[in-house]
Amino acid sequence: MIRFIVKRDGRKVSFNEDKISNAISKALTSIHPDDKSITPYENELIDKLTRKVISELEKQNLQEPTVENTQDIIEKVLMNEGLDQEAKNFILYRQNRTNVRTYNTELTKIYRDLTSKSTADMDLKRENANIDANAPMGLMLRFGSEGSKDYVKRYVLRPEHAIAHNRGDIHIHDLDFYMLTINCCQIGLKDLFERGFSTGHGFLREPQSIQSAAALSCIAIQSNQNDMHGGQSIPLFEYDLAPYVAISYSKHLSKVVSIVLRNDEAPLDDIKVFCKKLYDEKKTCLTDECQALIREYVDGFLKRVDPSKEYNSSDLDYIMSEAIKMTERETYQAMEALIHNLNSMQSRAGAQVPFSSINYGTGTMPEHRMLMKNVLMATDAGLGGGETPIFPVQIFKVKDGINTKPGDPNYDLFELACRVSAKRLFPNFSFLDAPYNMQYYKEGHPETEVAVMGCRTRVFSNYYDKTKEVIPGRGNLSFTTINLPRLAIESKGSISKFFESLDKLIYMIFDQLMDRFDIIAKKQVLNYPFLMGQGVWVDSDRLNPEDTIEDVIKNGSLSVGFIGLAECLVALIGKHHGESKEAYDLGYKIIQHMRDITDQHTIDTGLNFSLFSTPAEGLSGRFVKMDRKLYGSIPGVTDRDYYTNSFHVPVYYDISAADKIKTEGPFHSLCNAGSISYVEMDGDLTKNIDAFKSIILYMKECGVGYGSINHPVDRCPVCNYVGVIDDVCPLCGRHDGEGVSIERLRKLGVGCICTG
Repeated sequence: MIRFIVKRDGRKVSFNEDKISNAISKALTSIHPDDKSITPYENELIDKLTRKVISELEKQNLQEPTVENTQDIIEKVLMNEGLDQEAKNFILYRQNRTNVRTYNTELTKIYRDLTSKSTADMDLKRENANIDANAPMGLMLRFGSEGSKDYVKRYVLRPEHAIAHNRGDIHIHDLDFYMLTINCCQIGLKDLFERGFSTGHGFLREPQSIQSAAALSCIAIQSNQNDMHGGQSIPLFEYDLAPYVAISYSKHLSKVVSIVLRNDEAPLDDIKVFCKKLYDEKKTCLTDECQALIREYVDGFLKRVDPSKEYNSSDLDYIMSEAIKMTERETYQAMEALIHNLNSMQSRAGAQVPFSSINYGTGTMPEHRMLMKNVLMATDAGLGGGETPIFPVQIFKVKDGINTKPGDPNYDLFELACRVSAKRLFPNFSFLDAPYNMQYYKEGHPETEVAVMGCRTRVFSNYYDKTKEVIPGRGNLSFTTINLPRLAIESKGSISKFFESLDKLIYMIFDQLMDRFDIIAKKQVLNYPFLMGQGVWVDSDRLNPEDTIEDVIKNGSLSVGFIGLAECLVALIGKHHGESKEAYDLGYKIIQHMRDITDQHTIDTGLNFSLFSTPAEGLSGRFVKMDRKLYGSIPGVTDRDYYTNSFHVPVYYDISAADKIKTEGPFHSLCNAGSISYVEMDGDLTKNIDAFKSIILYMKECGVGYGSINHPVDRCPVCNYVGVIDDVCPLCGRHDGEGVSIERLRKLGVGCICTG
């Protein structure tokens, strides 16, 4: 006999079965909310269900049940009686009541912990490694972030979407920016620089040297970051900056000529005009052909300005070589400054270094090559103390006929990229010849070369407007991730049930992504003063400040992400795709199925829906903690502290680098929103560059779209030696911990620190 029930605040009150009847009645009438009458039949059903609930409480020997436990049993009884819709409405009713009861309670606790706990003791402070949550502005950003998340979950999301996120069925990324902005953008610098731009505090005209162009590149990244919640990338790095190498060259050439003439009053602008005209025609000033033409012009210029003196070939040799040396020196300094700036300059009220990336590798003109060589050399040199620079994340574009074989025009740069990556972890490598990338490639049009953000995001196909299947000015709008292992656990080995649940979740995400799109689509250009106001986003330059941005953001993508394919397969059939052919075939079928659905939804809606191999490594920990609490420790599934990244073969599984690449390669073609494969290598790879190159080229042959090699990067702060250091620095002989500890860097480029 049940006499008491325990309220949420711990008080015991007399048990009243009418309370149960009322709850069931509300669930039934919620199906027809306009009909307030209860028929005799419904009264009989309510009585029947009430008795079943009480009987279930008594079976469990709950002499003093809690309110929460009683409501759980009501849900169970409704579902057992086939009243699924009524049960669903009861769940939503409970959630809304919970929201009302707990409003501010959870948020207040978060604020208290943010203020009092250290970063080491609080996961939330480590959620974005790009933000120093201990600094005042970083802490303020976290306060605003958590308040925004709380509001969105309670009052903006549909209840079913909020429940799915809170339960861990899905993860809606960057909830704090849900009502504010979009994810990421590939920034085209060419048009932006040529027309000049404003950051809101004055107009900046077109740069007139490679140093000023590099500085303005950083300002553009910083300004765009303030308008978005994701990362910023320059997809055409060497192409966009090459004109400013040429301008610097013409200045240095003029300066050397004035020194040889010993005449500062000479009409040196004539030389600059000649070089500009030549660059506009040839798109270079530094090829042998152009150098011969410039040499001839300088020879005539010298004779015209100072006919009294004879200038011989050695004078011309000096002028031509010294101008090149000075341009090379300035380009290196510009690239060095770019790297230092992007690792030190702040955005978002000084709370965050912009998440930046650059793509390069295919430009073959001397100006292109000079830029790429020097950005790699500056990366190799490291920061001021020899530290490995984290930003910009660098992506070297690999292309047959351009840089993959001896004799290719940029093969030397590919070798240099491998040497630098073996020392500094960057650049990573993207592969333009992969069929799903190559289909968009048009020779001579670098804007059609697929580029990726540092975190793996790619955007290319444009179903909304196929005339704009280009890289610059586009990006991902938003993505939401599915917890694949949970679906598999709950399917209890039933493949058909798994796919049925997967479909329901994908279509729920479609609805959620469209809700988010509709919110942002109503924003105006003036809400994004740089991204839209300065014409960075494609087609935004034709809009007025008061115009909404709906039409232009349709050029972006909306993505369904996934995580934990390996654990999903273990839960379904006992093995992951690195262990058995059966598991591999099922894993491929699952991801292909998800891609097919997103492709069909693209056709149905006219918007760019895509499939994403989610890069949020912190999320893998969130999901597994929740699932272990619900289902216990399941071997190979929930028994570790993380789920495996996207479609990767688990890092704990003993597999060769070649087999891992071969296994993962085919999945890249399915993930059109972006993916990455990486291999873990031990030892000092700087001593075996040939092996490094072989791995990268094997990735290309196996269909990988974007790949990297992770390896130890240690640094001795005393002598600045960089490489693998065990206990003793091989350069200065200092033991680890003598004075200061060895700096150890691991696994950059594996995931992403720009998504929450």
